[in-house]
Amino acid sequence: MRPRISPLLLLVALLLGGCGGYEFRNIAKSDIDLVTDEFIDETRGLMQELAEKLYARNPAELRKVPGMTVERRLQLLRDTPGALVFPELGGRTGIVALEVVFNPAFDGDRVFALVAGLGGMLRQAYGYNTQTYLLSEPLEPEALRASARNIEILLWRLRHTRHADGRPFLVTSEYRGVVDNLSFERLFGKLIALQDMMARIAGDAGDRRVTRAVHAASSMFIPLPL
Repeated sequence: MRPRISPLLLLVALLLGGCGGYEFRNIAKSDIDLVTDEFIDETRGLMQELAEKLYARNPAELRKVPGMTVERRLQLLRDTPGALVFPELGGRTGIVALEVVFNPAFDGDRVFALVAGLGGMLRQAYGYNTQTYLLSEPLEPEALRASARNIEILLWRLRHTRHADGRPFLVTSEYRGVVDNLSFERLFGKLIALQDMMARIAGDAGDRRVTRAVHAASSMFIPLPL
């Protein structure tokens, strides 16, 4: 449970807020809030790096939208608040958008579907916060842990799910049967580790429900708790 902030402390924080901002942020945040902010920033940085790498390996996806550039894609993702809902993905977000990546009938930008879906899921896991404060709702450990398992599932499906003719839906670590770029493995590994560590920090004692779900359907994404 988050510590309660007293009316006196809140008043002092508000007064100090007019004197700069740095002091206010330190008073209005617990140690866990400061750590959470670092995790959110690191996660968003890794997502940007992932998008750049995916477009470098799959340039044809970007060309599906005339005139689109990587910089415009990244700007669109940064400037869109909340759940990352986009008309070109039919309003799908989170794990529903991730399913589009592996839909043979989808003729849109699969890299964008992956980054928007994964980014939206991670935002949901952090309660759609860009920063957290003493009065913020506490994070849900189960959602954080479920998001980590979903990243593992996504990585497995990128390796093993193919078009009918054997082509991967997106090229990552392997190209034409040769594993030649392990940076994707490291990126996904960092994202998984961050989510698992944040779940522990948020106070989760175990992941029994999530583990059962993974064993029951190892290739299906796990809905995050609302």
